[in-house]
Amino acid sequence: LETEVPLGCPKYTLCPDFIMNRNKREKEFYSLDVGDSTFTVLKRYQNLRPIGSGAQGIVCSAYDHNLERNVAIKKLSRPFQNQTHAKRAYRELVLMKCVNHKNIIGLLNVFTSQKTLEEFQDVYIVMELMDANLCQVIQMELDHERLSYLLYQMLCGIKHLHAAGIIHRDLKPSNIVVKSDCTLKILDFGLARTAATGLLMTPYVVTRYYRAPEVILGMGYQANVDIWAVGCIMAEMVRHKILFPGKDFDVWSIGCIMAEMVRGSVLFPGTDHIDQWSKVIEQLGTPSQEFLMKLNQSVRTYVENRPRYVGYTFEKLFPDVLFPADSEHNKLKASQARDLLSKMLVIDASKRISVSEALQHPYINVWYDPTEVEAPPPLITDKQLDEREHTVDEWKDLIYMEVQDWEERTKNGVIRGQPASLGPVVRKNSSSKSTSTGAAVSSGPQQYPSTSSSSVNDVSTDPTLASDTDSSLETASNTDPLGCCR
Repeated sequence: LETEVPLGCPKYTLCPDFIMNRNKREKEFYSLDVGDSTFTVLKRYQNLRPIGSGAQGIVCSAYDHNLERNVAIKKLSRPFQNQTHAKRAYRELVLMKCVNHKNIIGLLNVFTSQKTLEEFQDVYIVMELMDANLCQVIQMELDHERLSYLLYQMLCGIKHLHAAGIIHRDLKPSNIVVKSDCTLKILDFGLARTAATGLLMTPYVVTRYYRAPEVILGMGYQANVDIWAVGCIMAEMVRHKILFPGKDFDVWSIGCIMAEMVRGSVLFPGTDHIDQWSKVIEQLGTPSQEFLMKLNQSVRTYVENRPRYVGYTFEKLFPDVLFPADSEHNKLKASQARDLLSKMLVIDASKRISVSEALQHPYINVWYDPTEVEAPPPLITDKQLDEREHTVDEWKDLIYMEVQDWEERTKNGVIRGQPASLGPVVRKNSSSKSTSTGAAVSSGPQQYPSTSSSSVNDVSTDPTLASDTDSSLETASNTDPLGCCR
């Protein structure tokens, strides 16, 4: 009997007994305790193991007998306790259903064990399972190829979101996950929102260390807030510590992330929004009068009364000694990485590099593939996603309808209304690396840049997935979470 099978799986012949057993598993649930929470999941999911927890939910790894692969299951923590939690849950679910890009975490299933709206309390989101989050990678010594390729994938994922008018707003190492073959994906869309020109949006949305100056100063922000965060992350990867470690954006966020990746430490470590601003200007210098005139009067008065700092050059912040040796294969150099950081970590957002420009930078464009960079943008079905204001009960009703819609779209295991996997794509500019564009985690071996000191096959792939917080994950201490790193 020939039948359709889940997205990302090969087509093969299924016997009637298998179909009957699968349908039976789809309708039956069982419960088990996971930490302080009880998971009630479909019987298709077995061998649950906690791998992360935070304010937004608990994440477990599990084996999916239908897809015949390991997955991650996230149970949202009390999604209906207030309007803020309910709106965030709705936003995350809607955006995950719409987005389909190889560098953004793939949604595999959504379900609830409750049968009616009145009973509805629990939401389970099933996602691809990755090997580690970027918090673990930051502590590793990366060569230029790996650092550059990880940043390229971040930018591809963010470009895809920005093409649909979506700003992530919460880029940080724990929201970026990787596999041992160097595959990178972005997750957690609870704070993501569509862009609106000139709109003064929520000022405290990004984790403090990766918060762009325009957010700290309440100026409103646009898409390149994510670039600042990427710069901070890159700096942390280089320095192996937070760049701006203050008290607790998307382009700015990318910049921060990139800086953190280069430096191996957080770029701007402050303790609150005032302290965070101080940490930024201590290193980058007090901005020009041209920038200060863009602030409202009260904020400008405050900033002008703060001590003035000359700041450091990027050569001083990121000396050559922090970077790996120059790459002979792709001609990647410390000077190129430093130049990219200097263009991402610009206080004035109007002068900061865009995602598209970053993808064309010499340190990044060695990986450029139009099928990845220019992938069709996701279609956001709810045009009022950000403007919606509802009571908790109304949010609950909307989320319940989204879950029911998913169940209808995925009857018999087939995801309708979503592009199918395109299969493996081999890069033109690198014979040593191939990638899969499917939404599901690839189960087959793939070749990526390797070093003499380690190979993908030598590395344990203990599956872990980052939660929506900086919680620690269970990865064997004697293995590298990213096998492609030296």
